[in-house]
Amino acid sequence: MTFAVRPGELFGFVGANGAGKTTTMRIVLGVLAADAGEVRLDGRPIDAARRRRIGYMPEERGLYPRMAVGEQLRYLAELHGLSAAEARAAATRWTERLGVAERVGEEVQKLSLGNQQRVQLAAALVHEPDVLVLDEPFSGLDPVAVDVMSEVLRERADAGAPVVFSSHQLELVERLCDRVGIVRDGTMVVEGGVDELRAGSGSVVVHAPDAPAGWADAVPGVTASHLEHGRTVVALAPDSDDQALLRAALATGPVHEFTRRRPSLAELFRETVTGRDAA
Repeated sequence: MTFAVRPGELFGFVGANGAGKTTTMRIVLGVLAADAGEVRLDGRPIDAARRRRIGYMPEERGLYPRMAVGEQLRYLAELHGLSAAEARAAATRWTERLGVAERVGEEVQKLSLGNQQRVQLAAALVHEPDVLVLDEPFSGLDPVAVDVMSEVLRERADAGAPVVFSSHQLELVERLCDRVGIVRDGTMVVEGGVDELRAGSGSVVVHAPDAPAGWADAVPGVTASHLEHGRTVVALAPDSDDQALLRAALATGPVHEFTRRRPSLAELFRETVTGRDAA
């Protein structure tokens, strides 16, 4: 598992259940020890002191259920080195920012799952970390809370922090992230910008009404073709020349449509994880 996340970048860490996402995050945090290799921050191996500057949000609830929200956030902030006054100010700031200020005196276990998730994010942010590592941070959130959390993650990235988060909500990952890594069987198999990954895959839709059946199959770079609603959907090998396909289509008569169909991140994910063509 080898990948890098840059300062100021939102990195989507995605994969099927059991692919190794949570294990990787736990290794980064030192919760698990790696069998080999190392985790580096700014080019240097991470030690315990530097890990204190990471904000971590586990997928499972990592909060004390019978402890009041405000007391808990202040306690966690002080564990990360803030003074009592700084911890109080930080807890107030983040509970207000995340919409749970009115819940500071309540026990965590008495909150809704969505509000528990907001408090969990506040716990990851309360010490103003240099790096954020979040495991399924959007799980259980309503659309308004998703918008709030998205804004917060973007703000942290804009402030220069590398932000890594995993999620099965791929349309959200596609919308938010600067780059994405797709993990399979403990290995990073695809990594890059969303637009870059989408540009390297997909198909071409051609409407050539006079073209005979199978006209595209002999064109160099074509790996498959099929009819769909009267149009020919053509899969091209990476880096192949789509203009050769256009010339072949024009040779059969008029061409009313010639469109690149870019796959969504969900389609790319399906192709990567299962081996099925995203086109």
